[in-house]
Amino acid sequence: MRLKAFWRLQERWKILNGASRDVNKTLKTAYSLEHWKKGALFRSRYPNSVAIQKCKTTTSFPGTGSPSVLLQEDLQPLKNPGESRRSHLANIKRGQIFKGVYKVRVATGDFLGSGTFDTISISLVGSKGESPKLPLNNRGKDFIPGTVDEYDISNDQDLGDFLMIRLHKDRYLFFPEDSWYCSFVQITTPQGETYHFPCYQWMEGYRTLDLREGTAKLICDDADCPLLLQHRSEELKSRQDAYRWDVFAPGMPRCLEVESLEEMDTNSKFNFTKISGFLLKSKLTTLELKLKGFMNRTESWKKLSDMRNIFWFNKTPVSEYVAEHWEEDTFFGYQYLNGVNPVVIEKCTEIPSNFPVTQEMVAGSLAESTTLQEEVQKGNIFIVDYEILQGIPTNIIEGERQYLAIPLCLFYQTPTRDLIPIAIQLSQTPGPENPIFLPSDSKWDWILAKMWVRNADFHIHQNLSHLLRTHLMAEIFSMAALRQLPMCHPLFKLLIPHLRYTLQINTLARVRLIKEGGMMDRATSAGYEGIVPLVAKGASRLTYSSLCLPEDIETRGVSAVANYYYRDDAMNIWVAIESFVRDMVRYYYWSDDRVQNDPELQAWIQEVFREGFQSRENSGAPSSLGTREELIKFMTMVIFTCSAQHAAVNSGQFDFGSWIPNVPPTMRRPPPTKKGTASLESILNILPPVNITCLALTSLWLLSNEVGDRRLLGHFPDEHFSETEPKRLIRGFQSRLAKISQEINERNKSLALPYEYINPLRVENSIQI
Repeated sequence: MRLKAFWRLQERWKILNGASRDVNKTLKTAYSLEHWKKGALFRSRYPNSVAIQKCKTTTSFPGTGSPSVLLQEDLQPLKNPGESRRSHLANIKRGQIFKGVYKVRVATGDFLGSGTFDTISISLVGSKGESPKLPLNNRGKDFIPGTVDEYDISNDQDLGDFLMIRLHKDRYLFFPEDSWYCSFVQITTPQGETYHFPCYQWMEGYRTLDLREGTAKLICDDADCPLLLQHRSEELKSRQDAYRWDVFAPGMPRCLEVESLEEMDTNSKFNFTKISGFLLKSKLTTLELKLKGFMNRTESWKKLSDMRNIFWFNKTPVSEYVAEHWEEDTFFGYQYLNGVNPVVIEKCTEIPSNFPVTQEMVAGSLAESTTLQEEVQKGNIFIVDYEILQGIPTNIIEGERQYLAIPLCLFYQTPTRDLIPIAIQLSQTPGPENPIFLPSDSKWDWILAKMWVRNADFHIHQNLSHLLRTHLMAEIFSMAALRQLPMCHPLFKLLIPHLRYTLQINTLARVRLIKEGGMMDRATSAGYEGIVPLVAKGASRLTYSSLCLPEDIETRGVSAVANYYYRDDAMNIWVAIESFVRDMVRYYYWSDDRVQNDPELQAWIQEVFREGFQSRENSGAPSSLGTREELIKFMTMVIFTCSAQHAAVNSGQFDFGSWIPNVPPTMRRPPPTKKGTASLESILNILPPVNITCLALTSLWLLSNEVGDRRLLGHFPDEHFSETEPKRLIRGFQSRLAKISQEINERNKSLALPYEYINPLRVENSIQI
C-alpha cells in the first residue's frame, strides 16, 4: 500500500513540476531540513527563576510537582461567572500516566502535501520519566492529508503526572524524507481521561517535536516543574534563532531577516494551495494585458474611455460605479469617509494660516445665510493636509521625471449631509503661483486639482495607512510574539490566528513591490527613493493612540460626521474584539499582579515598543503593562489592526483605483501654478502612460483579492485552546460578529454604494494579502 501510494504521489509531483516550476522551487526549499533545524526544540533551563517565583508567590498556585492537566470531566463552563480561574484550577485533578493501553488520534493537515510516508512514533512524558518510542502504524497508508488516524499504544510504566508528548519522525525503509504537517494529537488514557495536544506545524527532516497539552499557562503556572520551564525556554530560544530582526531600509521599522521567500521558516509560509493560486492569478492578469498589447505601449491614453477596456474580466460593481461618478464632488468627499483611505480626514477647528481660504471664495459652496466661520464653529468644516509629503523626492520612470503635490483640501458637510470639497491648494506655501482652486473654476481646472489631491492620497494610503500602520506593525507584533511568547502562553494562543501568513506577505512585498525595481518603484510618483523616507517619517510620527480606534476618532474630531460607515462598522467591531479580549484576559489574569509579573508578556510588549515605536516616549506606546485594562486595550489594538483595519485600507484598492483618473499613482507634469491652463488633452498627458497604468492596475487587482485558504474574523479552525471557557468565549465572539454583519447588510440595502469592506463576512483574521 505504501509503495503504490508513493509512486502515485511521485507522478503527481512530476506533473505539478512541469506546470509550476516557481511554486515547486519555493516549496522544495521551504520543506528543507535546514529550515526545520531553525524551529526544532532543544533542552536547557529557563533563566528567569526570580520572576517565576515572584509570580508564583503572588498567585499562590496550589500543589507541588508538575502543574495539573485539564481532564475531560473538568472541562465544563464555570458555574459561577464570577469564579476566578485560580479557584477553578485549584480543584482540577492531576492526570497520571499509568500502565495500560492508550488511544491516540493524530490529525494531518487538510491541504496538498501535508501528509507523509515517514515513520511516526510517540513517547509519553511524565514527571517520573518517559516511555520508549511507540510506533503509530496501521495497516495501509497513514497520515493522509485531511485524515485523523487512530491508534492503540501500550505503556508498561507508571510515569507520574502527564506533562507532554514527543512525536518522532524517522526514515521509512529506503524512501526519501517527506515533510509532515501535524494538526493535533489527542490521547485518551485507560481511565477515560482525554488530553488535547495542539501542534499546527510542520515536521521536516528526521526530528523529535515536543508538544504540551493545550491548557494555556503563564510561566508562573509552570513554576513547580523544571521540565516544563525548560521546554518554554528552549522553544523561545529556537524561535529567536529562526526569527531574527533585520533592516530593510534606514528609518523604516525593522523586519524579518531573510533575503528571499525560500529562506523563510516553513511554518510562516503560504501553503501550496494559497501560493499556487496567488501565482496563477498574477500570471492570468498579466497574460490578459499582454494579449491586448497594453504592456508594451508607452504612449499617453487617447481617450479617458479607453481605460475602461483595460480588463475584460477584472471588474466589480464598485469599480464601474467609480468610473461613472468620479468627477462628482459628492463622490470625491464620500471617498474620504468610506473609500480605501478613510483615516486621514479631520475636523477643521481653524482655517490654517498657510491656507488662506476666504468667505468670498467659498460662499457659493455653502448653504444660504451662513458663513465659513460659522460653519467652522458648527463643526461642519473638515480638512485633509498632506504636509508629510514635504521634501519627499520624486521618481524617474522610463527617463521621465514624475511629480507630487503637497496639497491641502477643505471640505464642507452640507445640510443634506453630503461631504464636498470646497477649496484646494496644491502647495503648503500660499502665493501668486499657488492659487486656491474652487468648484467655481473651469471644469478641467477643478478636476485636475482634485486629481492632484487623489495622487497625494494614493501615496499616503499605500505607504502609511496601509503599509506602515497595518503590514509593518503587524510584522512587528508577529515577530515579537514568536520571539517572546511560547506556544502554551494564553496570549500566544489568542494572537496566533491574527498573525498567520503576515511574514510571508510582507516578505513578498519587499521582494516584489517596494524594493528598487519593484512595482511601486516602476509605477508611482515617489518610487523607492521616495517611499523609504516617507515611511520613515511616518514611523517617527506614529502614536499609540492613532492605532486605537476610539481615540483616533476622537482626536480627528469625526465622531459626529454623517454617513461615515467606516467609523460606524469599525467601532462595532472594535467593541466586539474588546469584549472578547476582556473576557479572555480576565480568565487567565485574575489580578493585575499576574500582568505585572509575567516576564514573557513584558518581554513581548518591550520588543513591540522598541521595534514598532522606536523606543519613543512621545509615541504614547507602553513599554510595559501594569494592569489588566492596559493589556486588554493593547491586545484589542493588535487584533483590530491585523484584521478589520487592514481590511478597511486594503480590500477596496482595485474598486477605487482601477479607474486611474480617480486615484492616479503618478503624475508626469508639475502641478499647475495658475488657473485656466487645464484641458482634457493636458490631463491625458499628465496621467501615467498606457503601460504604467496597466502595471499599477495589475498590482491593485492582486492586492485586493484573497486567494484561497481564507479564515474570517472570529473563525479559528486551529484549536489552540483546550479549555471549555475560552471555547465558549469564542462562540460568543462569533455571535457578536454575526449580528454586526446582519446590521451592515440591512443598512446597505438602502445605499446606492454599499459599504462592505469591514463586514465581518469579508474580514480576514490576519494580514495575508
